[in-house]
Amino acid sequence: MNVHQPDLAPETKLMDAHEREHFQQHIRRYLVVFYALLFGTAITVGVSYIHFGHPAINIAVALLIAVCKAFLVAGYFMHLLSERMVIYIMLAFTAVFFAG
Repeated sequence: MNVHQPDLAPETKLMDAHEREHFQQHIRRYLVVFYALLFGTAITVGVSYIHFGHPAINIAVALLIAVCKAFLVAGYFMHLLSERMVIYIMLAFTAVFFAG
């Protein structure tokens, strides 16, 4: 029995070489950030076993690592680094409404 397959819609056709390279660059960037987050988690666990003399120093080191990891998540996975102008416009509107 021969089943007829419908033609693909234009948006589902294969990507050309330029689009494929662009897509692969994004995937590479996400993987690098993912591995950096894994490394940061390993560092956090390792540092938790080191006693720096005062508990406040231990907390400060843990928070510093957490801030670095949060920057990676917000900057790359939430696209905050690449959409700067939109963020500044939203901040301006927020400041105007807050001042009012």
